[in-house]
Amino acid sequence: MVAASSGVASVLSPLKGRDFLSSADVSAEQTAALLELARQLKCGDRRIDLGNRVLGLIFTKASTRTRVSFQVAMARLGGQTVDLNPQVTQLGRGEPLEDTARVLSRFCDVLAVRTFAQQELVDYAHWATIPVVNALTDLEHPCQALADFLTMQEAFGDLQGQTLAYVGDGNNVAHSLMLCGALLGVNVRIGCPEGFEPLAGVLDQARKLAVAGADIFVTSDPVAAVRGAQALYTDVWASMGQEQEQAERERAFQGFCLNEALLAEADPRAIVLHCLPAHRGEEISAGAMEGAASRIFDQAENRLHAQQALLACLMGGL
Repeated sequence: MVAASSGVASVLSPLKGRDFLSSADVSAEQTAALLELARQLKCGDRRIDLGNRVLGLIFTKASTRTRVSFQVAMARLGGQTVDLNPQVTQLGRGEPLEDTARVLSRFCDVLAVRTFAQQELVDYAHWATIPVVNALTDLEHPCQALADFLTMQEAFGDLQGQTLAYVGDGNNVAHSLMLCGALLGVNVRIGCPEGFEPLAGVLDQARKLAVAGADIFVTSDPVAAVRGAQALYTDVWASMGQEQEQAERERAFQGFCLNEALLAEADPRAIVLHCLPAHRGEEISAGAMEGAASRIFDQAENRLHAQQALLACLMGGL
């Protein structure tokens, strides 16, 4: 871990002006340093004032935690946020993305984009002249992964050699957990039904990025996934845009509920994580969610601190 403030700054300063579209857009050392800066900001050991910078939010998907955590993070950095809801801007009336990105670059200092296709995010980054942040796409959720591993670090200290088991759909969250975990030296196990695995290309990428012997693998056996793990994680079975598949997915995911039985297979000190919103009795039991092992609401809070650290880096506030 990078401990000293000067060390954090030297590692993270190259991120100034950069985009953050994927967990793989930062190095292993930078990922660890982002977690350390987030810890410092959370504990009050560090204050950063960016002097009235402006964050633009472009969200075409519904959001509670991501929207609010970005807004509060920007406020704590001395800045402000402009909500660019497509329904009340020209974005919703067909203005070309390349025009929008270039105009907003004249008004804002950073953009956070939450949308369906990763390519749309890539297009914003291409045309914008300010940093663009992935606030969730169908491919990845990298800001969520930073908060997740910050939460795990708070529970266990050094992350290298720890094991996180994700049980459920091999979705955007699973992708970012594999990539970010690999960079931090965390073993990441994905337990999912056949046909719902993470993308093979992302799995290969994570394995190539892995440091300190981190093992990244996928299994269709949920018990094998969680056995001995220090963190058990799940997400909804049907993500936004997949609501019509709900009944089919409920059948396919039988046995993949993160419940007390699965928790009993994990490390006795294991923590329970969920990126929310949660459906109790579906992908997670009420007992697991509300039990002593749950760190779900610490995890939600950590979105704020991780994103505050990230925004400070991208806007050169170190």
